[in-house]
Amino acid sequence: MIHFKSKKMPFFPCFLSAVFVVRNQSASIEKILSDAMAAIANTVGDYELIVVDNASDDDSIQVLKRLTADNGMANLQVYALTKEVDSDTASWVGLENALGDFVVVVDPLADDIGFVPTMLDQAVRGADVVFANNAQKPAQSLAYRGANVVFHSLYNRLNGVNLAKEAPQYRLLSKRVINFILQHPQPAMTYRHLPATGGFARVYLNYSSTPRPSPPKRLGESIDRGMRLLVSTTRAPMRLVTWLSLFGAAANLMYSVYVVAVGILKTDVAPGWISFSLQHSGMFFLI
Repeated sequence: MIHFKSKKMPFFPCFLSAVFVVRNQSASIEKILSDAMAAIANTVGDYELIVVDNASDDDSIQVLKRLTADNGMANLQVYALTKEVDSDTASWVGLENALGDFVVVVDPLADDIGFVPTMLDQAVRGADVVFANNAQKPAQSLAYRGANVVFHSLYNRLNGVNLAKEAPQYRLLSKRVINFILQHPQPAMTYRHLPATGGFARVYLNYSSTPRPSPPKRLGESIDRGMRLLVSTTRAPMRLVTWLSLFGAAANLMYSVYVVAVGILKTDVAPGWISFSLQHSGMFFLI
């Protein structure tokens, strides 16, 4: 693990794309983008800011329209989603449309945009993926924290990767990594885990910054996202289904033997019970 102290960063002659996923942040989005410009405009040769609005129901769209007008902010792209999706899917909307040599994904409520130059310094030194972990976490409910611990423990057991520590959401990727993820059938889901599990040169950085106040995450949606991530990144759930199917088939085969034995050994069997039972056990065996 590498620890860095704040210092003045050199100039990098590269193109940097910064992706922000926002929802109902109309009051703060302009300051978020202004802070981003201040942090990276004089650090890189060229840059773009990409905002993915995750189906906001406040005045965010109106604010973003104003910021993208002729007299608004330069180098700004906006993608407005009509339906709310999980953060990984929303982030990937920005990633797949990014033009930069490097792309950084920023949660404006949890991540410090001022840390981007430190991450970029590692990227230009040869790191394909730079992960940054904030020691200070947003407050969440006890139920969410408990479910989060269970998920990461299970994922680590099945895949040998602790996503919370080895694949934090704050990350900077080279264009080579993004192009590689694009080749997968589910790039939005693959984006979450592949940079930490593939054969990429990785660097892990730590910093400490107070996160902005944010609404609590919804436990139900997080559980659904976690289950989809488990199913898409490991064969263990499919193995479980396969073993359950084999068990069901064997149980129905044994039941068929039992029905035949009853028909041979007993004389007071209800009419039609044997054929009815064999028919059902045969159907379930095939299923």
